[in-house]
Amino acid sequence: MDVTDMTLSFKPFIKRVIFCALIFTIIQSSALFAQHSKPDTITAVFTGDPISVDGLLTEPAWQAAPKVHNFTQRELEEGAAATERTEVAVLYDHENLYIGVWCYDSNPELLIAKKMKRDFRWGSEDNFEVIMDTYNDQRNAYLFITNPNGARADALVLDNGRQFNRNWDGVWTVKTKVTGEGWFAEFQIPFSTLKFRPLQEQVWGINFERNIRRKREQVLWQGWSRDSELEQISRAGKLVGLKGLTDVNMVELRPYLLGGVQKSEDVNSSVYNLGGELNYLISPTLKLNLTVNTDFAQVESDRARINLSRFSLYYPEKRGFFLEGANYFDFGLGRRIQPFYSRRIGLAPDRSPIPILGGARVLGKINNATLGAMVIQTAAKDSIPGANYSIMRWSQDVGEQSRVGLIGVSKLTSEHLNGVGGADFLYSTSHFLGDKNFSVGGAFASSISKDSSLSTGSAQRFFLSYPSDFVEIDASWERSSKTFDPEVGFLRRTNYQMYYTEIQFNPRPAFLPFVRRLIFKPVDVKYFIDDQTHDMTSMYMEFRPLGASFKSGDFFEFNVQRNAEQLQNPFEIHEGIVLSPGRYWNTRYELQYFTFPGRPVFSHGSVSWGEFYNGQRKKYSALIVWRMAKYFSVSYDFTRNEISLPAGSFTTNEQGSRIEWAVTPDLFGAVAAQWNNDDQEAILNFRLNWIPKPGADLYFVVNQSYATGGNTLKVTNTTVLSKLIWRFVL
Repeated sequence: MDVTDMTLSFKPFIKRVIFCALIFTIIQSSALFAQHSKPDTITAVFTGDPISVDGLLTEPAWQAAPKVHNFTQRELEEGAAATERTEVAVLYDHENLYIGVWCYDSNPELLIAKKMKRDFRWGSEDNFEVIMDTYNDQRNAYLFITNPNGARADALVLDNGRQFNRNWDGVWTVKTKVTGEGWFAEFQIPFSTLKFRPLQEQVWGINFERNIRRKREQVLWQGWSRDSELEQISRAGKLVGLKGLTDVNMVELRPYLLGGVQKSEDVNSSVYNLGGELNYLISPTLKLNLTVNTDFAQVESDRARINLSRFSLYYPEKRGFFLEGANYFDFGLGRRIQPFYSRRIGLAPDRSPIPILGGARVLGKINNATLGAMVIQTAAKDSIPGANYSIMRWSQDVGEQSRVGLIGVSKLTSEHLNGVGGADFLYSTSHFLGDKNFSVGGAFASSISKDSSLSTGSAQRFFLSYPSDFVEIDASWERSSKTFDPEVGFLRRTNYQMYYTEIQFNPRPAFLPFVRRLIFKPVDVKYFIDDQTHDMTSMYMEFRPLGASFKSGDFFEFNVQRNAEQLQNPFEIHEGIVLSPGRYWNTRYELQYFTFPGRPVFSHGSVSWGEFYNGQRKKYSALIVWRMAKYFSVSYDFTRNEISLPAGSFTTNEQGSRIEWAVTPDLFGAVAAQWNNDDQEAILNFRLNWIPKPGADLYFVVNQSYATGGNTLKVTNTTVLSKLIWRFVL
């Protein structure tokens, strides 16, 4: 069957599925219930007495402060009262906000808390989460999390929960205490960590969430519908009572000192460096950041991957300087088309570092506009010339939750200029069909490159999303012209158009006592065509006849996949194995499982089998984690492909292991190892991190690589470094 005829035959089916989904949604939305309970406002009380942050909550100010305790279940029984009592109170003084939390528990010996390090993954722990919308704009917020061990994690939440920056690290602290009555937490958040409008009397959005993992119970103060979540700050309550915070100002200096040794190919050399950052709070909502001789020696190595596709692999940013403000430069073209990809700065194509001489950036909000601007200068290295990078992103709030924005990105060397400019919009509401979420958006970008000649190109994207609890509907179209060239961005592929639609049903059958919800996905299609000829280049379809998440926390799914690839040119998929041009159709089957990550031992795994181009492929992957205690955990993962083609057969293996430990929430480390049979190189990374005070870090890092070819093990590179970063407030 011709692909065009096949695509046309899907249209009536897709229309019927969408129609049924909308009918079910309308029926479902007719039985709306309140997501708020009274009181929905909490009052912060000023205290002139010192607060000892120890988790005990014994000061008279805590005993006298008004508390809220009206928490409601989101899971497992939506709308039911919490089974364990939770209370929250808020205090403040001239410099800090304090949040006191009383998490009473009838069986505190059953608390699940296996993590203690900074930026822990909180999804499998007993925890308490605080989200604060300091602008009161129902869009952006700060998220702070702790668990019974006093571990700390934080994030920036954007676009009413649609985007996260989990790599933001605020300067704050929390202490906890576990007793026979439960566990208790005391947060101290300096006002200098937050940005807010310069008003004499503040009104902030605020919400709280507690997770009781052994019961799989999740309770929220406000916005507890399953069509909502804590990160949707538009559903939050209000924090009032904060007065006289308009004089907050700060100059923060964070210098670093680096020293160590490096051995490569029998050459020993010393390594030393000095640099740092200066942060100035221009206003309570706008921060200037200057960086000099920026260094990332403490960053863990990328995980090497074997690429069996024709397209570029995406490696996530790991460098703290770029991660901190990453959300300010997000743009609406999606993951496959990014006008700005920070790894283009300071990293060569082989992922080796290029010195960053310095830079400046401004991040923050002015009235209803969000601004991100950055200029970076890199040095020349080998054949790579020094370059100046400039990025500017502006976004204007429109209505309750919508926005419009612009972006500009440029790279300038002595002989070359590349630039990208674009505009995007987002319409978003949490009141669709009553209390449902709905969004639609789009973006346009154009590139220009100038050296001996001039070339231009463009890219576009439009999308809609309806992510309700019962039915999820997503659709999008995107395009990148053949000449679109964002040199400071990322392109998964070029010269294409992509049509995408996905519909998924998530019923919660009451007659199945062990099932939390079933998952059926009748439609999931990505259809790629050549932007010039409009011929099909790729198609990926997935049908999920059955998936289920259980009240135990376990999960599984079974998928049937139908894929197609059109090769215009010979493709060397593996050394010496070449696929001929032509159209390849294949059908594959996939089974995935996840066990509850709150257990001491848990695992994820998948197996897939079926056709692959003109041959066969079996793929196995697994992760197993053993959390012995809050001080220590071990994990191991692998991915294996067994591929048989007429042109030849081969096997790929990728393996990794990780040991993590934490002595206290401020002293922790890890050893990570990786190897694959394509590079024939083993990489070992040891990292120890001590936080002597909030905002300061001491790292001790050892990186070592081994060549493993020819049944031998040879050390090829060894680096031992120590790096101290200290924070001064001037």
